[in-house]
Amino acid sequence: MSYVDLHLHLDGAITPAIARELARMQDIVLPDEVPGELEQALSVGEKCESLNDYLACFDLPISLLQTHESIREAVRLVQEMLISQDCLYAEIRFAPQQFVQGGLSQEEVVQAALAGLSLSPMRCNLILCCMRGTDTAEKNIETVRLAEQYLCEDNGVVGLDLAGAEALFPTKDYVDLLRGAHERGVPLTVHAGEAAGPESIWSALQTGCTRIGHGIHAVSDPSLMHYLAEHAVVLEVCPTSNFHTHAVEEGSNYPLRALLDAGVHVTIATDDMAISRTCLAHEVDYAKQLAHLSEEECLQLQLTAIQAAFTSEATKQELRELLQRKDAVHAD
Repeated sequence: MSYVDLHLHLDGAITPAIARELARMQDIVLPDEVPGELEQALSVGEKCESLNDYLACFDLPISLLQTHESIREAVRLVQEMLISQDCLYAEIRFAPQQFVQGGLSQEEVVQAALAGLSLSPMRCNLILCCMRGTDTAEKNIETVRLAEQYLCEDNGVVGLDLAGAEALFPTKDYVDLLRGAHERGVPLTVHAGEAAGPESIWSALQTGCTRIGHGIHAVSDPSLMHYLAEHAVVLEVCPTSNFHTHAVEEGSNYPLRALLDAGVHVTIATDDMAISRTCLAHEVDYAKQLAHLSEEECLQLQLTAIQAAFTSEATKQELRELLQRKDAVHAD
């Protein structure tokens, strides 16, 4: 099967191989003297004891993404990795404000990512992330401005997101900021219902977003699931990440089947594929196992992702045809 990934963080996709290349470019010494040491610094492995353990894995990749050249090359290399995973289309997201420690402006960060995007033949777009936090207000205003300035249909910036510590900084505090961007034509996806409950998703919906990052705690509110289904709001579900961050605890029922049975539109994504040591094929197989999905349902998840993508209708139709053609070949 071929895949579409709508929820993929650039700084969470820096594998050891990519990290080594970025470090080589910048003469940075990595923790790489002992076999497995670098992989351990970049990922949580089989078990993740806490959300703090998970978040600590971002420190190294973020430190490697502070120059124009490293950001450009990271975007290119992540696209090449996605091609090797039989990914037909992806939307890579990142927070420009996190890559300015080396002196770049947020706009220069975006320009570097766009330069990297152009170096690969893959169908791929960018989503800019605002960040929750105590000192992010002015930075977020600049991120929104850049999303509006660089917005396009394809081969560039196609949307805006809100990421960060959802439990500490509630979604409701960012509704006005994001709704303003929506009213000015920027497509929105919002991280919600991952570390907080249904109330966070209800707040996200006030922004005008058409997609929710994670959204798995919608399952505890039947009226919310009905609303999501009725209004075709799409959830970007990331199974491995949800267990690693303890959004869902090991041994509990993963809510994917309940969401699908309620008619909610769902896609499967990797979130932070290097940190979780996962890939698109593994996430779909894992979802298949967790929710007892049929092959037809697995295909529908990819078609849902295509329909929900922040890209042109022409590209969506090309992707549908390509997916169905590849699926027919695999079926033979």
